[in-house]
Amino acid sequence: MKRKVELVVISDTHLGTYGCHAKELYNYLKSVKPDTLIMNGDIVDMWQFKKSYFPKEHLLVINRIMKLLANGTKIYYITGNHDDILRRFSTFSNGNFFLRDQLVLQLNGKKHWFFHGDAFDVSILKARWLAKLGGQSYDFLIRLNTYFNAIAKMLGRNPISFANSVKMSVKQAVKFINDFEEKAIEVAHTEGYDYVVCGHVHRPQMREVGAVTYLNSGDWVESLTALEYEMGQWSLYRYNPNDFLEEEKTNPTSHETIEEELRVHQPHAALLASILNIKPIA
Repeated sequence: MKRKVELVVISDTHLGTYGCHAKELYNYLKSVKPDTLIMNGDIVDMWQFKKSYFPKEHLLVINRIMKLLANGTKIYYITGNHDDILRRFSTFSNGNFFLRDQLVLQLNGKKHWFFHGDAFDVSILKARWLAKLGGQSYDFLIRLNTYFNAIAKMLGRNPISFANSVKMSVKQAVKFINDFEEKAIEVAHTEGYDYVVCGHVHRPQMREVGAVTYLNSGDWVESLTALEYEMGQWSLYRYNPNDFLEEEKTNPTSHETIEEELRVHQPHAALLASILNIKPIA
């Protein structure tokens, strides 16, 4: 049974990288029926993109988004730094699909400002090559973390996040994230926005500072979170694998299931593969 939601915000899925939790993201997107879906940047990671690596699980996420679009969901794709190549097309609209650099919506009489957040990142603005190098190191750390957690699971131990531990233990990284949030709140207040909704820093957050509420949808590499808006209220969704155990028992995602799902919107998948020159692998 799908949950009806007025608005869902996801960001930093980093499809096309080893760290992306595509299966979990697919499960989540299958479980909701949003009127509007906002993809707030870094959806397909074009910085770390490799033609040899775009698994079918990642294509399943694309197909699920296409299915939402075909079923009437309004979709906004807001560009981020890892998919900044799309910014040359940021006025593109087709039916209920919109590609934008930022978005302003009135929700329940409140002015909401959606944007990825990299505009506040000095390392990207002044040293893009350094930011890309950092992205590669981050992806390697995530891959290493995946192998470690697989072993931990076999030993009956809880998974841990290397990247999150490193970020939270390095004072400069913590300061950057806090400064980022404060800057977003400051600019939103100056521009007269009631809410500012970002991604980029991979830290899910909901907090009110004066007249401005700051929201961050987190990511699908470490946090596995999304923002949901329903009946005038925002909430932070956190993925729980236990919620999908019964679904996986009754409807296991077999190789045949994946093939069938990919056939549903094959023209869309083919178009995407053509644009990005993707070669899916099993």
